[in-house]
Amino acid sequence: MTPRTDSTRREFLVKTAAASAAASMFTVLPSHVMGREGTSPNEKISLGVIGIGPRCTYDLKSMLKFSDVRCVAIADVQAKRRDAGKKLVDGHYQNSDCVLYRDFRELLDRKDIDAVLIATGDRWHAAASILAAKAGKDVYSEKPCGITIEDCQELADTMHREKRVFQAGTQRRSVPNFQKAVEMAHSGQLGKLHTMHASIYTPVLDNTWLPAEPQPPRDVVDWNLWLGPAAWRPYNEKYVNGKWRGQWDFDSGARLLDWGAHTVDLCQWANQADDTMPIEYEPTEENIICRYANGVKLVIDFLEDPFGDRSPHYITRLGTCPVRFVGDEGSVETGDSGEIVAKPESLAKELGSQYKRIRGLDVTAHSRDFFDCIRTREKTAANADVMRRSHIASHAAAIAWILGRKLKLDPVKEEFINDAEANLLRSRAARNWEV
Repeated sequence: MTPRTDSTRREFLVKTAAASAAASMFTVLPSHVMGREGTSPNEKISLGVIGIGPRCTYDLKSMLKFSDVRCVAIADVQAKRRDAGKKLVDGHYQNSDCVLYRDFRELLDRKDIDAVLIATGDRWHAAASILAAKAGKDVYSEKPCGITIEDCQELADTMHREKRVFQAGTQRRSVPNFQKAVEMAHSGQLGKLHTMHASIYTPVLDNTWLPAEPQPPRDVVDWNLWLGPAAWRPYNEKYVNGKWRGQWDFDSGARLLDWGAHTVDLCQWANQADDTMPIEYEPTEENIICRYANGVKLVIDFLEDPFGDRSPHYITRLGTCPVRFVGDEGSVETGDSGEIVAKPESLAKELGSQYKRIRGLDVTAHSRDFFDCIRTREKTAANADVMRRSHIASHAAAIAWILGRKLKLDPVKEEFINDAEANLLRSRAARNWEV
């Protein structure tokens, strides 16, 4: 059954789409970044950080462990976060060398920085990544890497044009239990793959404003730079402390990409569909059913309780971001706990315990892949093309849910077929923040 679309939600989005439609460096790099033959293993990759909140801190702690990487600078619009980041980095190196910036463009101007970790709020990921690439930096960007289809397209195109190494922060591609589950789908152990399940939070769409509060000094919180390309609204401290999540102006795809950037991506991989995406997206009250040209069905399940048993499609409690792959001879399911559940029993016995259990949030192997590819100039596990298609598939599903109807997508043109309203939602007008 197709859900009823709230009229207020629909009117808001139509107006937003119409406004969007109407709105009409060369750098010298060290030899190790160019991947030249004979690079000394003692050369360190110089890393800058853009946006250092809780998730970035988690990422950075893993990256600081690498002896061939040196974090030299942090940019953040909030003074307290800048200071906390410097304390972390300087404490690790036992010095006071980490340089702080309020405006990340000053960090990008530095010729000695090879790569950046971008972990701002969602609204900034694509724009900051694009500016970093144009400044000659390789980019590790937290997900979702773009809050619109157009963002993801421009980001991928820029990485190719600027010849930069890019890694999307969809680290589960580098975590053993997820890798093993995908391997089982690829190897034929499940028989012919016919259905995949990707879990997400129940989508939300909110554009209410919090009450206006006095705006702090720019050095304390640069509100203009915090907003960046997002639409203007008055300052409220709760926004900069995380209350932006779920807001249309700041979030991506009705929050579908919070988990979908991971779980849809894993299903893309399991279906060997990194070069394409589903061609149909049909919302229901409990999920969004997507279909590929090869006949495989992708069910994007709404999980209100991510640690519970709400969905009948999931076997057991396997932590956050569970996925399930089903073939005509068996199934496999896994999640962030690191455990794998396979059926039938013969397949479970064959699986054994050969894989290493690591929590799905761990970025160690994923970031190591990024830094190794900086040296070799090879593609990363979650490169710009992989990101582009899995993110666009997630956005297409979100747009189908927003409009409350079945949509068809041309996976080559990356546009909806015979649906002008849906196509308007592929982009948003960006605010002029460069003041």
